[in-house]
Amino acid sequence: MKTVDKIPTSKIQRASSLVKTGAKIGVNYLKYYGDKITKTEEQARATLNENNAEDIYDSLSTLKGSTLKVAQMLSMEKGILPQQYVEKFSLAQFSVPPLSYPLVRKTFRTYFNHNPEDLFDYFDSQSSFAASIGQVHQATTDGKKYAVKIQYPGVADSIQADLALVRPVAQRMFNLGKGKDLDKYFSEVEEKLREETDYNLELEQAETVAKHCAHIPNLIFPNYYREFSCERIITMDWMEGLHLSEYDVTNQNAEEANQLAQTLWDFFMYQIHELKKVHADPHPGNFLVSKRGELIALDFGCMKSIPIEFYEPYFEMIQPKSLNDTKNFEAKMWELEILRDDDTEDEKDFFMALFHRMVSLFTQPFRSKVFDFSDPSFQNEIYSLSQEYSKSSELRKYNPSRGSKHFIYMNRTFFGLYNLMFDLKAKDIETQAAVSNVFL
Repeated sequence: MKTVDKIPTSKIQRASSLVKTGAKIGVNYLKYYGDKITKTEEQARATLNENNAEDIYDSLSTLKGSTLKVAQMLSMEKGILPQQYVEKFSLAQFSVPPLSYPLVRKTFRTYFNHNPEDLFDYFDSQSSFAASIGQVHQATTDGKKYAVKIQYPGVADSIQADLALVRPVAQRMFNLGKGKDLDKYFSEVEEKLREETDYNLELEQAETVAKHCAHIPNLIFPNYYREFSCERIITMDWMEGLHLSEYDVTNQNAEEANQLAQTLWDFFMYQIHELKKVHADPHPGNFLVSKRGELIALDFGCMKSIPIEFYEPYFEMIQPKSLNDTKNFEAKMWELEILRDDDTEDEKDFFMALFHRMVSLFTQPFRSKVFDFSDPSFQNEIYSLSQEYSKSSELRKYNPSRGSKHFIYMNRTFFGLYNLMFDLKAKDIETQAAVSNVFL
């Protein structure tokens, strides 16, 4: 794969790159109108989506950082984007064009005052994995293998500018509304992205989760090494295994996949209900499967703390006593900032009905002792509902920017987890065993 020798870091440079991409997209549309003369609409649209996805991804993979992180997040929302975009953007999980080795050496000299080959007996100049914020190299000392993750230069400094570029696109794509109502959501995203660029914080979070979740069967974590880590470089054990996306394609052992899915579910439920903090980036690139069928959890840069004032109404809302009692359900809607003081009666009725329907569907796994995540009807219903309301003219006339800022990463966590469970073809997962003492 071609390496990257320079990453645009200034606001002007990054904006100019996106403008050039916009020009390419314009040319793609001209081709699309020509294709419609000789091809069916479906064929012409598929070609347009492929060309646009390729051009957008190529631009974002050069910029790296927050804009590429957004593409990675969108690749998990399979019901929002056409399949061509999902397939291309999913490469951002662990397969983007890596930094050239001279840039890697420069980063080491900046933070350790040494080249990587001075610190390790062997350091592979070719990266093994490259994602949105950093890339991983294999290193060896005294026969022990390490995974060394190096952050791309300028990523932390460009977050605010990147989000300013992404904001208008997100507003149109997700019908988010305008103005100050959105500030708290973008501030939440900015805070989380900044945390992801602090590798000292990631090391602390990784060690904490590993310590508290060590009792969960079939789950393992790498050890981390402070002497080879700093704010932009983090070193851990090299873990052998397949990324979950690779495992899903090649696996023929349904029983083993089910065991992995149960481990995955128990791992997330324990974090949420016991630690009140959760790995909020559950995509296939952050999990490996060992040769023995163990789940290996990686990358704890994006951890979402769940304050009790959000946690309690969030999980109380999904219980039958709330879903079947209008007054109780409405009380939770106020606590979770879904209903607003300036709502008209029509708005209140609309969002009461909308969220009751969404919550009833989205939280089905929590209201049964076992759940079949392999059934496509569950995923299809979620995506159909998302599509229905994204096109709703009634929703557009109201202010859709509502709800606690904590919904962003909690919902992202569950969407990602459900996708992983579906891809593993998980059946008969015990969904209440890990949370039997929580509101159930």
